[in-house]
Amino acid sequence: MGKKLFVGNVPYSITEDQLKEIFSEAGTVESVAIITDKMTGRPRGFVFVEMSSDEEAAKAVEILNGKEVEGRELNVNEARPREEGGSRGGYGGGNGGGYGGGRSY
Repeated sequence: MGKKLFVGNVPYSITEDQLKEIFSEAGTVESVAIITDKMTGRPRGFVFVEMSSDEEAAKAVEILNGKEVEGRELNVNEARPREEGGSRGGYGGGNGGGYGGGRSY
């Protein structure tokens, strides 16, 4: 189990201090990163919490996954590293359809 945790379904109104308090039940919180939308600056509903040890991270998952905070059940998991390369979707490429194009009737 890694030290960094992904926490989903977080109330939009929650603060860094509130998150530190909640996760301190499991141990020492190294950092909290509330993820915001680049365009609006509003929270996106998920955060990353870094615990000081693997054991504390495992304990946080065990005791806080499913915990209700402001009417929402937290989804706490080990954070997975971002995959390098790859695109984030888009419209595909290459030979994408078209009309007619040399058909004889």
